[in-house]
Amino acid sequence: MSGIHLRHWPGDEDRPGLALHCMMASGSYWGPVAQALGGRLDLRGFDMPGHGRSDPWTPAEGDPDFHTAVTRIAASFIQRPLDIMGHSIGATVALRIAVAAPEAVRSLTLVEPVLFAAAPSPEQDARDAEMAAMLERGDIEGAARSFLSVWGGPQPDALPDPIRDQIALVADTGDTLRNDAARILRDGGLESIDAPVMIVTGNDSPTVVHDIADALAARLQDVGRASVPGAGHMLPITHPDQLAGLIDVNLDRA
Repeated sequence: MSGIHLRHWPGDEDRPGLALHCMMASGSYWGPVAQALGGRLDLRGFDMPGHGRSDPWTPAEGDPDFHTAVTRIAASFIQRPLDIMGHSIGATVALRIAVAAPEAVRSLTLVEPVLFAAAPSPEQDARDAEMAAMLERGDIEGAARSFLSVWGGPQPDALPDPIRDQIALVADTGDTLRNDAARILRDGGLESIDAPVMIVTGNDSPTVVHDIADALAARLQDVGRASVPGAGHMLPITHPDQLAGLIDVNLDRA
């Protein structure tokens, strides 16, 4: 994993866990969640390429797409069954792993999964089209601000360069998230997951997130649902204690 910054929040060595972050952030925000869990998990994570302290995303010809690359990095942590938690795109990576290797997952916590293919939305299609148009005409800052206005919360007056670079990565994930290029939703895939799943949403998040949660929950064998009052998409940052409490409930179910 050359060029990938690894993170570790020590805990019970007999209960390994993996935390996967969202776009335009880093694995650091799982720290308060890990602290609230009180060492119940030996939790590890990493900064995705082009994020946090990891090297920029510079794929060569023939390399996998961004979502596939992140999934392969995440899968490299699996030595025995893990408690996996993921937020936003991180939740879709966690779900992709669980569908491909159900035996590798002890419990699965999906926070605001953005697998748009599960619940097609004209409103989300319009957002994606607007952002694509901005990128097409070179309005990188406009595209980034458009994305953050829905998914990222308050925006600084001047966007740092990493965020400008990361908006291209957001666009690169479209084929997986909107078209299910990774076939996460294939027949029998979600149904094969026998680990307990907890789907957590923010009460104030975009409607499409709740629709996605409904669609996924309908196909999972053992699923719990929770919506955090007063929270939006970035609830791992804004409501770490509440999220940790819900993760703890799911750990008890495993």
